[in-house]
Amino acid sequence: MKVAIFRKGHFNAAHRLYRPEWSDEKNLEIFGICSNPNFHGHNYELEVRVSGELDPETGILMDLKVLKELIHEHVELRYDHKNLNIDLEEFQNKVPTAENIVIEIYKLLRKQIKAEYDLHIRLYETPRNFVEYPA
Repeated sequence: MKVAIFRKGHFNAAHRLYRPEWSDEKNLEIFGICSNPNFHGHNYELEVRVSGELDPETGILMDLKVLKELIHEHVELRYDHKNLNIDLEEFQNKVPTAENIVIEIYKLLRKQIKAEYDLHIRLYETPRNFVEYPA
């Protein structure tokens, strides 16, 4: 029997959407006010869904406490109160859009969760704007 479990996480982070090889005008055209040279921040909300076959003996898919700890250790501690452009290696040569952030979070957690489980990440940049990976 297939079932899904969910765990929410949260972190605050600053970023700037821009490409250094582009002019300020082009960055503003493409990224709008999010290309502000002084950065801007978000209170990111995260939903992690793990799904797979339920263990018939225990009635558990995955210990939610373990999932909570994985999110805290590998996402929240890494991203919280950071400037994504400056502090994180994965965004040194990649624009830290919500789309790129959710993919990076997926890669971090995918390494920690058994391959037999499906993993799905939803990241809210604002209450109205969110992205998912995989789509």
